[in-house]
Amino acid sequence: MQRLFCATTIAVIIVFVSGVPLLSQANDPIIGTWELNLPKSKFSPGPPPKSETRSYVAAGQEIKASSKNVDSTGKATTAEWTVIYDGKDRPINGDPNADMRSLKRIDNFTTEHMQKKAGKVVLSGTRSVSKDGKVLTITTKGTNASGQAVNNVEVYDKK
Repeated sequence: MQRLFCATTIAVIIVFVSGVPLLSQANDPIIGTWELNLPKSKFSPGPPPKSETRSYVAAGQEIKASSKNVDSTGKATTAEWTVIYDGKDRPINGDPNADMRSLKRIDNFTTEHMQKKAGKVVLSGTRSVSKDGKVLTITTKGTNASGQAVNNVEVYDKK
């Protein structure tokens, strides 16, 4: 009887512990859809985009991210990437400035990000969600695909 109790307890612990990453991703405050708040954002160099919407969806132990952007000329683009907070490079599809992105969690609301193009770091910064979960702020510094210095503060509102 005691062995059965121990085996059952161990099985419950294993199931619980293995499920924690899934729960933590699903409860990540980044999950949801975010719309760029242009008046609160700053883009250097400009001009700013006409619009951008970002979506983050829990997918097992990962978060699938995408952005839909309409640039200042009206051209629509889409980018996609996978979020894993392990600091390892992951591919970005559809971003002219970078082909790889890594994310490292600072706390439940803040992450550091680094973007690379052809193996070279080109952009880095932070992404933070307000404690009430309603505002996302992404700061980015570095160099864009045109070789211009970038110093952006993008503010998004949760939809």
